[in-house]
Amino acid sequence: MRKILIVLALFLAASGCVYASELPKDVKNIISQEFPETNFRFDGVIILPDNTIYLPVIPARIINPEALEISSTVPAGKTLSQKPDIVIFNNDYVLLKVVEDNEGRKSITKLQNPPHQLKTGLLPQDMLVPHGLAIPENIKGIIGNLEISTINEPTLKVIPTKSKDGNSVVNSLSIVPQLKDKTIYATTNFTKNIQVLNPSKQTPEYALSQDNIPISMKGYDGKFLLVTSYNKKSVDVISLADEQIIKQISLKTQPDEIIIDSKNKIAYIASPEDASIYVLNLENMTLKKQLKLNGMCEKLTLSEDGTKLFYVDKKTNEIWAVELDNGYLLREIGRFPNTSKIAYANKKIYITSRTKNRLAIIDYKTIGLVGETDITVKPVDMLVFNDKLYVLGAVNNEICIIDTTTDQLTDIIELGTDGFSTKIFRIDDTNLAIVTDTKAKKYSIIDLGLKKVIKTNSVDIPINSIVVVDKVKKINK
Repeated sequence: MRKILIVLALFLAASGCVYASELPKDVKNIISQEFPETNFRFDGVIILPDNTIYLPVIPARIINPEALEISSTVPAGKTLSQKPDIVIFNNDYVLLKVVEDNEGRKSITKLQNPPHQLKTGLLPQDMLVPHGLAIPENIKGIIGNLEISTINEPTLKVIPTKSKDGNSVVNSLSIVPQLKDKTIYATTNFTKNIQVLNPSKQTPEYALSQDNIPISMKGYDGKFLLVTSYNKKSVDVISLADEQIIKQISLKTQPDEIIIDSKNKIAYIASPEDASIYVLNLENMTLKKQLKLNGMCEKLTLSEDGTKLFYVDKKTNEIWAVELDNGYLLREIGRFPNTSKIAYANKKIYITSRTKNRLAIIDYKTIGLVGETDITVKPVDMLVFNDKLYVLGAVNNEICIIDTTTDQLTDIIELGTDGFSTKIFRIDDTNLAIVTDTKAKKYSIIDLGLKKVIKTNSVDIPINSIVVVDKVKKINK
C-alpha cells in the first residue's frame, strides 16, 4: 500500500510579543501549592477555586533569584493563603487581585505610591480583561495596548423569548443523576446562536450570540468551546466563565471539523479547501503544525489512543489514515462510496456508507477487507465504547451495536423519537451518550453499558450538535 510523507509547516506563536501570557513554572507552583485547583488560563488570567481572580503583571526585566519567594504584599505581612490584594515576588512578577464593590464594579487596589515592579510592568497583551475593570490612573501604564470593555458593553449572552409553555420542567435529573449540575451547549439548524440548556428544562435558558452559522463546536477542559463557522477564516475560542470570545485563531482558509484529543491537549482542525489539518496546542491555544494532505479532508476520526487520524477526501471518496506517532505518515486505506463515518477499534477500521446502508470492516495492518454487511438505514454516526461499536441510523431512529471482537451485531436500541437522528455524543467520564435529532424536538440519553434509552427529553428547538459540561462559575457577573 502506498505511503506518502506529509509536509509539515510549523507555526510561530501568534504575536511573538515579549509580554506573553505564560507564567513561569515556579510562580505557578507556589500558587498551586496553596490553591491546588487553580485555573491558569492560557491568556494569563489566574482563577482560584473560589473564583477569586488575579491578574499577572509581567516585569520589564525578569530577575532569576536562586529561590522564588514572595517579597511583599498589600496589605503588608499577608500570606498567599490570605489572598492579599497585591502579591510581589522576588523575580518582580506581580499579582493583582480583582476586587468588587457592592454594586458589582470591578477594580484593583489603589496605591498612593505604587512599587516600581507595578509601574514598569505590563499585563499580558492577549488577556481578556474582566468587563468594566477600573485601573488606577497612576498605574495605567500596565494596560499597554489592551482594551478594557465597559461594564455596559454587551457579552455573547442573549436572553431568548419565552416559549408558549414557559420553561417547562422535563424531570430528567432524578432519572439521570449524571446530568445533575451539568450545562448543555447546543447548536441547531434554526439559529446561528449557541443554545444554553439546563438538562431539566425544555426551553434554553439563554444563548451565546454568533455572527455566523456554526459548522463544528467542541468543548475542552469544561471551560472552553472551540467553534468554526461558515464564511469565517478563524476558530473562535469561547471562555464559558466569561461568556466571551477569548481568542480568534486565524487560518488561511475556512476551517471545518474539529476533533479534540483531551489527553494530549491537542485539537485537530480540518480545512478541506486548503487540503490541510491544523494542529492546535490547547494549553496555550496556538497553532503547532499544518499537516498537508492528499485531497479535501472531511469526516475526521481520531483513534481512542490518539495515534491515528482518519479522514475522507470529499472529492474522490478515498479514505486516508495519518499515523500521528509515526512522523505523520499518510496511509491510503481505499475507497468507499458516500462515507458517512469512520471508526477504529481492535486494530480494525469501520466505515459506513450513508446511501448504501453498508458497514465495511478493514484490517489496519494489511488493509484487507475483513467483511462487509448490511446495517441500519442511513447510518450517520458511530461511537466506540468498551469494544462495542454503536452505529446510529437516521431513518429508523435506532442504534445497532456491533461487538468489535467478533464483528457481530448483538443488540439494537430503538430510540422511538420519530424524527431524523443525526449524531451520537458520549458524555465525558460517564457511560452515557446523547443522541441528537435534526427533525424531532427531542434528544435521547443512552446508557451505553445497559444498551438502552434511559430518558428522552423534549426541547424547544431540534438540536444538531451538543457539548455537556459541569456548570461553570461566571466571573463577569
